[in-house]
Amino acid sequence: MDAYDSGSDVSREAEAEEAAAREPQAPPAPEAVPDASPVPSGAPAPEPRTGVAALSPRYQIGAALALAVVAVAVCVHLGMVFLHVAPSNTVTKTHGEAIDDWIYPEFEQNWKLFAPNPLQQNIAVQVRAQIRTADGGSRTTGWYDLSAQDGRAIDGNLVPSHTQQNELRRAWDFFTASHDSDNRAVGERGSLSETYLRRIVVLRLERGGANGADGVVERVQIRSRTLNVRPPEWTTEKVSSQPVFRVLPWWSVLPGEAEGDAK
Repeated sequence: MDAYDSGSDVSREAEAEEAAAREPQAPPAPEAVPDASPVPSGAPAPEPRTGVAALSPRYQIGAALALAVVAVAVCVHLGMVFLHVAPSNTVTKTHGEAIDDWIYPEFEQNWKLFAPNPLQQNIAVQVRAQIRTADGGSRTTGWYDLSAQDGRAIDGNLVPSHTQQNELRRAWDFFTASHDSDNRAVGERGSLSETYLRRIVVLRLERGGANGADGVVERVQIRSRTLNVRPPEWTTEKVSSQPVFRVLPWWSVLPGEAEGDAK
């Protein structure tokens, strides 16, 4: 009985092993490989490079050179356009042909910068007067440079007045715009400009004490002194260094004009 039972047990074990061998075996789980560069917990993942930074060094150098060429071309073009529309100067006189070759015909401009041209002259307004003295005599003063007086008042003054800066200059511009080269009035505003200019210079003479203690300003004569601004030393431009005078006739002073009562 025992021998039979033992044989049965051996037979069952053999059948169990054969059944297990016939069943498919699951593949073994892969072994975990440790990460060579672990990312710290909470740190953002690096973003991929874009644009020029994504290029290889060789292409980055090529892109930088291309951008440099474009930047230089833009600067040269802007400089050429500026010189084309700017008033005549030393650079345009020396390189005018090269500037025109660049501009025409594709980039032609129909406007000008600083129109009219900036003033390249110093214009001073001067006046002298004929004074009737208290004893009935008469004397003529020397020339007073009213523009120089305004210049001294403005120099070093942080807030110069509008009168000091513009009154005399605008009055002279008003006169020259309404008179021809022979000092003849042109248009209806000619006489008005004469009255305005004469009143200003008479007031200046009275305030400056040109008439003396008891003297009276009877007549005034105005002139302008124009002197060209000296060009810089590095230019070959030549201008006259001699002053040019424009002398107006003697004007009689109306009664009360020094006080601003003349009509």
